[in-house]
Amino acid sequence: MKPTNIGGHDYFHKVVDCQWACPAHTPVPEYIRLIAAGHYSDAYMINWRSNVFPGILGRVCDRPCEPACRRGRVDKEPVAICRLKRVAADLKDDITGRLPRPQKTNGKRIACVGAGPASLTVARDLAVLGYQITVFDNGAAPGGMMRSQIPKFRLPDDVIDEECGYIIGLGVETRYNQWVGSLRDLMAEGWDAVFVGTGAPRGRDAPIPGREEAAKHIHIGIDWLANVAFGHTTKISKRVIVLGGGNTAMDCCRSARRLGGDDVKVIVRSGFEEMKASPWEKEEAIHEGIPIINMRVPKEFRHENGKLTGVLFEIVRAEYDAKGRRSLIPTGEPDEFHECDEVLVAIGQENAFPWIEKDIGLEFDKWDMPVLNEKTLQSTLPNVFFGGDAALGPKNIITAAAQGHEAAISIDLFCRGKKLDDRPPPQFNLVSQKMGIHEWSYDNQVSEEERKKVPVKALEKTLKDIKLELEMGFDPFMACAEAERCLNCDVETVFTGKTCIECDACVDICPTECITFTANGEEDDLRGRLKAPAKNHDQALYVSEDLKTGRVMVKDENICLHCGMCAERCPTGAWDMQKFFMQCAEAGTEARRT
Repeated sequence: MKPTNIGGHDYFHKVVDCQWACPAHTPVPEYIRLIAAGHYSDAYMINWRSNVFPGILGRVCDRPCEPACRRGRVDKEPVAICRLKRVAADLKDDITGRLPRPQKTNGKRIACVGAGPASLTVARDLAVLGYQITVFDNGAAPGGMMRSQIPKFRLPDDVIDEECGYIIGLGVETRYNQWVGSLRDLMAEGWDAVFVGTGAPRGRDAPIPGREEAAKHIHIGIDWLANVAFGHTTKISKRVIVLGGGNTAMDCCRSARRLGGDDVKVIVRSGFEEMKASPWEKEEAIHEGIPIINMRVPKEFRHENGKLTGVLFEIVRAEYDAKGRRSLIPTGEPDEFHECDEVLVAIGQENAFPWIEKDIGLEFDKWDMPVLNEKTLQSTLPNVFFGGDAALGPKNIITAAAQGHEAAISIDLFCRGKKLDDRPPPQFNLVSQKMGIHEWSYDNQVSEEERKKVPVKALEKTLKDIKLELEMGFDPFMACAEAERCLNCDVETVFTGKTCIECDACVDICPTECITFTANGEEDDLRGRLKAPAKNHDQALYVSEDLKTGRVMVKDENICLHCGMCAERCPTGAWDMQKFFMQCAEAGTEARRT
């Protein structure tokens, strides 16, 4: 294998598994250390720069960082990264003085359609550069589907108000209660660029027999949640069936319990493990007494003169072909009938662009999605850009924020007449943490604490009040203990071959046997010859240049604990612990000249 190039940002970025997995590439270990030290405002601002909505995401993020967390590979459970983000938001001081001040107006006008996370991220990034940003939304307040689709017991309005307010306070013009009915008409107003962040506002229906006749008692999940959020719906029948297995279905069933549903069931066509809902969402629904019934396909809505009496289901099993594609096969068992008074259909969401004319040069694909450059998010109309669920289909808030950053870079480059593919690189550095012979500027002791559970309010209270937030968050002591479980994956072991005397002291002391001195070879061969065979091909090997004996040092990044014991034991200083910090590029950052 060739010696590992640690001079760029890619190698060590991938070693910081949590940051690599985060769509916005938030510097997770950095803000977790700040939380452990009690520097909550500093931790908040690191988050704010990357993911824009720390308080919101600290409650409702899909947490792609946590399955990637190295702690989950050496312990039962990963660090509670998401809930630590909330700690920074809950315990910070007033940070308004830390927010950037907009530059002098540059005369460019940008229209953002929709006031959800993608549009607000674009507004935040461009407003500080002097762009005049106008956000259009048919609602009365910013937040988009964060406000309308996520129940208040998970995400209170005051958290949304605060974090959206930071962005609006940068001089962003808002036009609420205004429906944009025509992209052609909007473009005729002379905007320099238009950003479309309208989400995926249409819920899929279940067009099976009885749907039209019993329509009064069957509701589309996302529409029903919006009616609940804005107080238009305040109660529901006792017996409720929720169709679907995603997070929207979990929000529907838990909301139904709080609005009077005593007998609420979730019935899903997939197996329990294959459900799209996050594991913790399923756990919370079950904790609230909501059964989840799997492998059932709805066949008919039964009714009596339009009054819903229940749903008939076919029992199925899953079969997979050689490519892993699933088919649902009837088991031959008798159909099941489940009685209910109302049904909430939460089987998916779709994009809807009835306001975008088909003859203005903006192309759509066979799924009625805009044809985009996935890197720049530019449409076939050069000055129209997309982001969030409206761009590449329904995802989540953190992905919407990440796409908002990318779209803002594109819009800035477009308005300055530059090539959109000439994108600025991330900013990064690598700095030694050495303070003494055996002393580092970070705590390298590996905590043996178990993952802390977030305290919650009593169910007898929360199930009676749909606006009462269930989770209370970590207090400072729990937050510190949980933060110390972080393995500091951004503090990298950096090896200098010319200093090494090949004494193997680092090999002897390594607690995970991740270091091997051996003859070089092809990757598959080398992985099998290490002291602890490196089976995870997704994680790189750190390979040195040839040493004096002709051997190479090989370190398996997958199992390294970043404890620094190799560096402490090394008699020549060939090993050093260096902190890797990477901040993704933002609009206005110039591409590096080559």
